[in-house]
Amino acid sequence: MSRPCRIWLVAGEESGDQLGAKLIRALRTITPEPLDLAGVGGDAMAAEGLSSLFPLEDVAVIGYLAVAARLRLLLRRIRQTVEACVAARPDVLVIIDSPGFTHAVASRVRKRLPDLPVVDYVSPSVWAWRPWRAKTMRAYIDHVLALLPFEPDAHRRLGGPACTYVGHPLIERLAELRPDAAEARARHADQPVLAVLPGSRRSEIERLMPVFGATLGRLGAEGARFTVEVPAVARHRELVARLAAAWPVAPRLVDGEAAKLSTFRRARAALAASGTVTLELALAGVPMVVAYQVPKIEEIIVRRLIQVPTIVLPNLILGENAIPELIQAECRPDRLAAALAPLLREGEARAAQDRALARLDAVMRLPDGDDPSRSAARIVLQAAGRHS
Repeated sequence: MSRPCRIWLVAGEESGDQLGAKLIRALRTITPEPLDLAGVGGDAMAAEGLSSLFPLEDVAVIGYLAVAARLRLLLRRIRQTVEACVAARPDVLVIIDSPGFTHAVASRVRKRLPDLPVVDYVSPSVWAWRPWRAKTMRAYIDHVLALLPFEPDAHRRLGGPACTYVGHPLIERLAELRPDAAEARARHADQPVLAVLPGSRRSEIERLMPVFGATLGRLGAEGARFTVEVPAVARHRELVARLAAAWPVAPRLVDGEAAKLSTFRRARAALAASGTVTLELALAGVPMVVAYQVPKIEEIIVRRLIQVPTIVLPNLILGENAIPELIQAECRPDRLAAALAPLLREGEARAAQDRALARLDAVMRLPDGDDPSRSAARIVLQAAGRHS
């Protein structure tokens, strides 16, 4: 009997842990060979049989200040991961998102094991900022598995590694995002649901909640009829509740993933901070207005680095600015209310977004109808020298 296929997987935060867990499940469904799994992951990957070198929380840090505060630990965990991977000599190394950590591991492993295939699951946003990273990645990454359909072209244009669109994990969840008949009718109620999503990070919530509250007040004063539901991130629920108490319109706070998706399926429209949630809303067919603000000093830096005409994921995927985005100085209650009001009633503004969002399925689905995890798993096995 041949030896097991030895796969090393390295994730750096919870979203990568979820992707890694789905990848492991898919690997097991498409190959009869036993798998020898090791690396760095969290609870989801552990449930699929991966024994992590250390707790994922040690490296799951976001933001310059947080990284600086834990720099010594991060550097130690990078060294530990590299040493363990080199000692294991796997058939393939799969790094998953979190480029600050995972790319540091991959580049160091490549120097020690130059013939080890390295697959990067989730492309860094080289198409948006720091485009020179694409060419740099070729030195230590053999294949990028892209979640967004325009990313392979971006890597070709920028001189990056081989890149294949394997599909976004959200397209595996379309049934959870699409309304049933009763939910579709709820979107046309006399007082429909307006979903409000002020972000998942504390700084975003603190900055946007007052602006969003004032926007709701303006909409109500202008005669718009609606109820408000706010899916709250569990770790920031208390903060959201405290800030929402000052709103002129009392929202219903929604807890948990299932309840959030229920809100999306019933929502007539949404006001959302920029982020992955805009793609969830778009796939659920919810017309929206997207807002964002960062401190002035960050704005100066970002405007110098950003390479794309929009920060809204559905707009990037569709190749058109179908969804209004009001950022920085434009992120004001009067502007947001003016953009949202037409989405709460029938008219061309709402119909135009509906038409654009209806195109997303065709753009994002894989040509053979495969699901993203299985598509990614096949490329990982090929890189390991095992045919799927």
